[in-house]
Amino acid sequence: MKVDLGDLDAFVAVARAGGFRDAARAAGVSASGISEAVRRLEARLGVRLLNRSTRSVVPTEAGRSLLDRLAPALNEVQSALDVVNAFRDRPTGTLRLNVPLAASRLVLPSLVPRFLAAYPDIVLDVAVEDSFVDMLAAGFDAGIRYEERLEQDMIAVPIGPRVQRFAAAASPAYLDRAGRPAHPRELLRHACLAGYFAGGTAMPWEFTRDGETVRVDPQGPLRVRLGAGADLAVNAAVAGAGIVYLFEDWLRPYIARGELEPVLAPWWLSFSGPFLYYPGRRLVPAPLRAFIDFIRGA
Repeated sequence: MKVDLGDLDAFVAVARAGGFRDAARAAGVSASGISEAVRRLEARLGVRLLNRSTRSVVPTEAGRSLLDRLAPALNEVQSALDVVNAFRDRPTGTLRLNVPLAASRLVLPSLVPRFLAAYPDIVLDVAVEDSFVDMLAAGFDAGIRYEERLEQDMIAVPIGPRVQRFAAAASPAYLDRAGRPAHPRELLRHACLAGYFAGGTAMPWEFTRDGETVRVDPQGPLRVRLGAGADLAVNAAVAGAGIVYLFEDWLRPYIARGELEPVLAPWWLSFSGPFLYYPGRRLVPAPLRAFIDFIRGA
């Protein structure tokens, strides 16, 4: 059965975008054209691939099965076609990255402007999300994650600072009122502004000093989902609501301005910095290769 590759690409774009209009906008084509391509594919296969409603477009069971097998294959085709990029004076194309919020705030700002200036023909498409995704199935070329969340069979390249720390801080007014803890266990008597992961699991606060490690399950008046909710926790801490526990680099500007005061600084936990990761079993697209070379030389 002969199927047009462009029709397959249109189906994947619509399934990922959740709608014809958004898919067409991302692909730079008309909504009617991409809709016709999907209808043509469904007619050729003799099965409905998408359920359409006035509010959403979602894959049918057949569509999900096709998408699971098709997306990685189309990525391989795109990578194969990208080989000709090596014969250009400058690499061109789109580099799609999936990164957590912390990386978008603490790692990429110092790299992205210089990378775009060095490679003006590359478009950088960055999706910021903290939930775990199947990078290949979602159509990304690479991602940024920390070591404990790296997928198997991936190549990992260090990016950004190689050592980071988690820091605790609170407003001077709160500490004047509630006292300054001298040991992590004293946090149990404080208002802690806690965070939790996408699955609902609370993030423990961990501290270490002179071989002693203490884990605290924070209790307090505010819980936020890590990532998008972190700014709310920081703002609440600045306003005097309690103690916040976050990346040191995230809190440093507030500490420098005197809005927050370090808490238990000798106990702050160090951990390894993030990695750019990508699959090792496929051709590396020229935009990704350029980015890898850039961060290795940064």
